[in-house]
Amino acid sequence: MKLFSCLMALLLFLLQAVPGLGLPKDTLRCLEYHGYCFHLKSCPEPFAAFGTCYRRRKTCCVDTTSKFHICHDEGGHCVPPEIRCLQEQVGLCPRRGWKCCTEV
Repeated sequence: MKLFSCLMALLLFLLQAVPGLGLPKDTLRCLEYHGYCFHLKSCPEPFAAFGTCYRRRKTCCVDTTSKFHICHDEGGHCVPPEIRCLQEQVGLCPRRGWKCCTEV
């Protein structure tokens, strides 16, 4: 988890350093609070809505328990429900109904 936090801090620093490549202010604010941007209007458990991301197109969700598992952080891939997984794993996906797969 520390590695992820360090990489995010480095990414944010680089995006702010290059003119024209910065993230929207609402997204930066979300990431500063260790939030995640979901396509959903409401946040899944155990997340709480904190605001918006990407110019109000997504919802900023902040973890309330520090026990979350984001699919991509766990090495998985988010796929739509019509795709069958060979191996499914626990992990949150930003789109409702999508599932986290290690193998498709």
